[in-house]
Amino acid sequence: MGNKIVHAEVVGKDGPALHRFWGELFGWKQNTDLPGGYGMTNAADSGIVLGTGPAPDGSAGWVTFYVSVPDLDAALAKVQALGGTVVMPKFSPAPDTFLAMFADPEGHVVGLSQGA
Repeated sequence: MGNKIVHAEVVGKDGPALHRFWGELFGWKQNTDLPGGYGMTNAADSGIVLGTGPAPDGSAGWVTFYVSVPDLDAALAKVQALGGTVVMPKFSPAPDTFLAMFADPEGHVVGLSQGA
């Protein structure tokens, strides 16, 4: 079996407005007591964990998804070997959890997750 999509994300200029919109639109409860104003749904409610909040760089934001991989470093090396680029290097937002983001050859940004 291949790697699974484990997380989707909608971030932008107004994190609380995004929490409100997505929560009210589909009736999803979100934990908004996370660092940086980030909110996350429970996969049991939404089918997948959806994160909403402010873009960390203050930009207009993005919509993306994260794929679980067993070895983040190996996956990033493969991204580059296939012509993609790393746009957010590996970092750890929580203990035993590592994330990174890459762009495919056409510039579409996708996240990778290890341990989450």
